[in-house]
Amino acid sequence: MPHVALPHTGTDKAWRDAARGLIARRVPPDEVTWSRGATEEDLFAQAPEQVAQTRATLKVPRDFVSLAGSVVWHRDPERFARLYAMLWRLRSEKGLMEDRGDAALAKLRSMEKAVHRDRHKMTAFVRFREIGARDLPRRRFAAWFEPTHFTLEPTAPFFARRFADMDWMIATPDLTAIFENGELSFAEGQPKPDIPEDATEELWGTYFRNIFNPARLKVGAMMSEMPKKYWKNLPEARHIPEMIASAGARAEAMQAAAPTLPPLRAAKITERLAAPGVVRAMADDLDQLRAEENACTRCPLYENATQAVPGEGPRDADLMVVGEQPGDQEDLAGRPFVGPAGQMFDRIAREAGIDRSRAFVTNAVKHFKFAPKGKRRIHQNPNTGEIKACRFWLQSEIELVRPKLILSMGGTAAESLTGSRKGILSRRGTVEETPEGVPVFLTVHPSYLLRLPDPALRDDETEKFRADLKSAQAHLEELRAS
Repeated sequence: MPHVALPHTGTDKAWRDAARGLIARRVPPDEVTWSRGATEEDLFAQAPEQVAQTRATLKVPRDFVSLAGSVVWHRDPERFARLYAMLWRLRSEKGLMEDRGDAALAKLRSMEKAVHRDRHKMTAFVRFREIGARDLPRRRFAAWFEPTHFTLEPTAPFFARRFADMDWMIATPDLTAIFENGELSFAEGQPKPDIPEDATEELWGTYFRNIFNPARLKVGAMMSEMPKKYWKNLPEARHIPEMIASAGARAEAMQAAAPTLPPLRAAKITERLAAPGVVRAMADDLDQLRAEENACTRCPLYENATQAVPGEGPRDADLMVVGEQPGDQEDLAGRPFVGPAGQMFDRIAREAGIDRSRAFVTNAVKHFKFAPKGKRRIHQNPNTGEIKACRFWLQSEIELVRPKLILSMGGTAAESLTGSRKGILSRRGTVEETPEGVPVFLTVHPSYLLRLPDPALRDDETEKFRADLKSAQAHLEELRAS
């Protein structure tokens, strides 16, 4: 059985060259073993072969090249074999890199993510200490770090760019990076060296304690961003237990020392909070509300969306149109109902006598929820938690606009406005109410019509949608007259 012994450094390039050679020789994945350095040698394999010297032209997706460039630094001893098995399959399985259901690819993606996270933690938590005299032409620093994976080599160029004007060393159990006179090199790993503390650590500790906000303490989130395994090598971490323990008392002291609100502003806020309904935003106008929506982090959807998509229309609109969530085009444009579903709504609304320019148009959820598929972003329905989190903003829009009628389109809008999305097809064309008593006319969303594959069924449902909008407009005229 051929065995490939990869070098301790330059492992990524060596693996690529070896994999090309094996593919050229048509060596199946189950007939080759891999190791990196002396610590990973396979005792049952044959002597290492020089397959890395065999070069062959092999076209693979760029996505795989990027994936392999990260996974080779994972600590899993099977990483090289997993990558080679995937490369072997790519010869005959087109589109494999886009197959989200492939278990082997999912495992490699998980390993890639772990390596990216480990590299990020290294850039965040390496702490240099000065070890040379400060009057030297180039100051000298050293640091000790214990990464989860073999990520020092791919991450070291970041430090070389960031600290190009000083000499430094980063030691890890696996490898040591040395930067001297502008040249980066690597040496064997080592036990934790005896690096003395320097004068900056007390200053850094003081700064760290002073930027800590006890009123916003979330221990779980802090532990996620700064796992406890790194604390022993962080000089500021010595202050964390005391800061957590005293957070409650410090928050109370901050609250007691806070200034009183001006009476006029306090009266406005008290009046707003006393109104019925859910907790509202503190905006007094739509522009301010839009700014607050764009800064929203109430649910995870903001992390991947381009931007929040607030509602738009007259402040005194009698009709509010509520869709489900922004689509791909709305997410990019920052405006509601500009994509295919919005264009269909505009056309049918005009035919039904609804003037969009006089309506306030918005969505129940303000951020685009999607799943990536190649270069496309595929729409996904918001879940109940996301709908509840975003009802904060929808209710604020309703309070500011105070429409006479809300046109609710789709299950997400119905759930946000009435508390239930069930049976939307049987409820369409009927009028219900929000918990605050605002009339809600229920119908389907235009995207439902666009998804219907049967042309005859689509035409029939489109006519029903047109009839719903005519009924909604007629109901609005009745409310205006009453």
